Amino acid sequence: MAKFKITGQTKLNGTIKIGGAKNAALKILQAAILADSPSTISNVPNILDINKSLAILESIGAKIKLTNNVVTIDPTEIKSSHPDEKLMKKLRGSIVLIGALLSKFGHAVFSQPGGCLIGSRPIDDHLDLFKQLGVKITSDDHTFYLGGKPQAGKIVLNKMSVTATENAILATVFSPGKTEIHIAAAEPEIADLANYLNKMGAKISGAGTHVITVEGVSSLSGTDYEVMPDRIEAGTYLAAAIATNSGLEIGPVISDHLSIYLKKMKDAGASFSIVNHNGAEYIKTSRHSGLTAQSIDTRPYPGFSTDLQSPYAVLMTQAKGLTNIFETMFEGRFAYLEQVRKMGASTEIVNTHEFTISGPCELTGAEVSGADIRGGAALVIAALIAKGETIITDIEFVDRGYENMDKKLRAVGADIERIS
Repeated sequence: MAKFKITGQTKLNGTIKIGGAKNAALKILQAAILADSPSTISNVPNILDINKSLAILESIGAKIKLTNNVVTIDPTEIKSSHPDEKLMKKLRGSIVLIGALLSKFGHAVFSQPGGCLIGSRPIDDHLDLFKQLGVKITSDDHTFYLGGKPQAGKIVLNKMSVTATENAILATVFSPGKTEIHIAAAEPEIADLANYLNKMGAKISGAGTHVITVEGVSSLSGTDYEVMPDRIEAGTYLAAAIATNSGLEIGPVISDHLSIYLKKMKDAGASFSIVNHNGAEYIKTSRHSGLTAQSIDTRPYPGFSTDLQSPYAVLMTQAKGLTNIFETMFEGRFAYLEQVRKMGASTEIVNTHEFTISGPCELTGAEVSGADIRGGAALVIAALIAKGETIITDIEFVDRGYENMDKKLRAVGADIERIS
């Protein structure tokens, strides 16, 4: 298994290019199967989760062409509504394919999907919304059998779940009549999915709000589409820049997607500005004079993203005072803390959803291991801060969500090496 070897306490300088949003691209690629002709999706990150998603689509008959960061999907020969079960179990986001299959075929077979071990993420909310749409569901061990074309109507989601919202949109895009999705999640990635579907001919309004309306259409045509920038990747590199007190430009970004995150950074004492290059926004950091602890609680968008909790927490090890982190979304997202403690972080777990950091902490290199995508990235930030050499194992978690993280950091001066 590959590892990262990082020697910390080097200043970073230059530009880090932000790729397409992982959590938008995954769903857009799955939505492409609804068209009656090929789509070409650009700005797709070349990461393990995308490769897994493409393999799942190939398992049902889609023809895939991948060149650099451009994916062409030809859905015209898809015949199966039963994606490969082993592949599904490796990717949590694959659950959204079920809504698309129900729209396309009126039936689907799937097993419990997998993903990062960051707490309980049951599929009950998905099954409930399908039932609200009139879909019949039976199960056998860990396999679910869904039958019946989704019927338009009013859906009330159990909570603001991103993937449940996306499944509701995809399941009803062909349902005659009007569907209203209430308690919808409002993440920008959902709006990006809706924009792609609308460009193909769908009639979706309200994406990005908590009530989304879908008016059923009879068909969709493939199109060209560019995935929006990844706000989580941008936020991760911003934390690295501020933690190492370096001057970087990070982009392109859509700064409005990071509003609360940027505010917390400013309140902590970070120094940065939003600059414009050829019509695109970039975050430009500069040296600060010290950080002050700022507590956070994670919330659905536009609240503080759970995916940025661990990079932010590592940044707060360098801030003066007591930081309280309240993780409202997942109870298992603190596995990285034990690893950061090995490096000298002063943290205390209050309960399964809350911990504190006392700073500033002097971090020292150690051998640590990642446990999920964002926790692995947080350990990279910790290693960039730390004195001496850090070895990070299980970096396949990082590769699932970040394209060429080691190459991007090395290009701006980090002493990071990928080793066997």
